[in-house]
Amino acid sequence: MDKFVSFLKASWEEVQHNVTWPKFSDLQSSSTLVLVASLIFALLVGLIDLVFENGLNAFYQSF
Repeated sequence: MDKFVSFLKASWEEVQHNVTWPKFSDLQSSSTLVLVASLIFALLVGLIDLVFENGLNAFYQSF
């Protein structure tokens, strides 16, 4: 148990003193970029799904 407590103390000290945290403005810009990229990807996948659905419906109705 002593090793575990020692590990937790060392981890907490490292987080407080050795980790470089990003600025809030950097986090905002990164989050905005991820949001925009996710929306573009979702629209692209939705468009591909729509094309395949319409294509398959047309194919099945031809028989």
